[in-house]
Amino acid sequence: MTTSVSIIVPTYREALNIPELARRIDAAMRPTGHPFDLWLMDDPSGDGVERVVRDLGCSWVHLVTRTPPRGLGFAVLEGLRKAPGDILVVMDADLSHPPERIPDLVRAAEQPENHLVIGSRYAAGGTIDGGWSILRHINSRAATGLARLFTWVKDPMSGFLAMRRDILDRAAGELDPIGYKIGLELIVKCRCRKVAEVPIHFSDRQLGKSKMGLKEQIRYVVHVRRLARWKYGELARFAEFGFVGLSGVVVNLLVVTLVSDQLVRMGFAESARLNTAVTLAVFASMTTNFFLNRMLTFADKAPGHLGREYLKFIAVCLLGGVLNWWVTTRLAAGWKEITLGLQAAALCGVAAGMFFNYIGSRLFVFRTKRS
Repeated sequence: MTTSVSIIVPTYREALNIPELARRIDAAMRPTGHPFDLWLMDDPSGDGVERVVRDLGCSWVHLVTRTPPRGLGFAVLEGLRKAPGDILVVMDADLSHPPERIPDLVRAAEQPENHLVIGSRYAAGGTIDGGWSILRHINSRAATGLARLFTWVKDPMSGFLAMRRDILDRAAGELDPIGYKIGLELIVKCRCRKVAEVPIHFSDRQLGKSKMGLKEQIRYVVHVRRLARWKYGELARFAEFGFVGLSGVVVNLLVVTLVSDQLVRMGFAESARLNTAVTLAVFASMTTNFFLNRMLTFADKAPGHLGREYLKFIAVCLLGGVLNWWVTTRLAAGWKEITLGLQAAALCGVAAGMFFNYIGSRLFVFRTKRS
């Protein structure tokens, strides 16, 4: 039996591109003999897209005017669920993805060993229009670097992809995308171990306006964080706790420097200046760590009484500091003859203190699950 193909295209104010998109899809797919259809998943654009689709007069083009929640990821997800094809293709409406390469993606997706197929800008033979600025290249590479937490494919940010329906069914209702990078969501939650990359030429849009901006970039970072929590569980939360701790080091250094300089100008004695500056720096870093952990690391916990949580956090950190000191001094005493033994002991002490602080915060400070 011939494999059917459904092409899902999320749209928002893309009416100008639809006629050319449909024409090129038809020209690419009709010679293959595959039954195919196009699903335009429109977040209500108000740009006359309904009239455009009606004027096309193509029975294989379906327009779905969506209801909230809006967003590219949600639009694609709804399209994947509605479209009937055996092979599901996702692409953008702005003609940056060449419809002529759809048959190549379909052929690769039909291979049983391939769990997902990506139209790749960075695979051998892939190219990009020359109009990209240095900043855009940096943004693309930075986003790809974050995706290395989950996959080593060359172009995990591509929105041009194909997969078999049985692979999509692996997610079993777990798909919950944020923003526009649905491909990364599918790689992780559909457990795609083998991802094939088909080289494409990525074109700059000719009509309409790009939806990419700072807001979407922030949403991508949030998406990566959510995927890390889903895939790595408690280890991802512990890593966040560690990054917050590193920010506390920066706060500590700034406060100790600024306070010390101010006390020098005020004529404080050296011992009083040192003790005051270090004490204030320690409590300043603990305070910023507390609020960042409350907002980020343990954001899924129901907020308790702010004052009580803060005092508990300070108590946990002080105990962690004592543990850090005890581990460091004990190990350093036994590692006197080892090169950099003191430094190694200090690192072990820091690790022990941080682990204690995390467990204490997890079980004692921020312990109530958010309903």
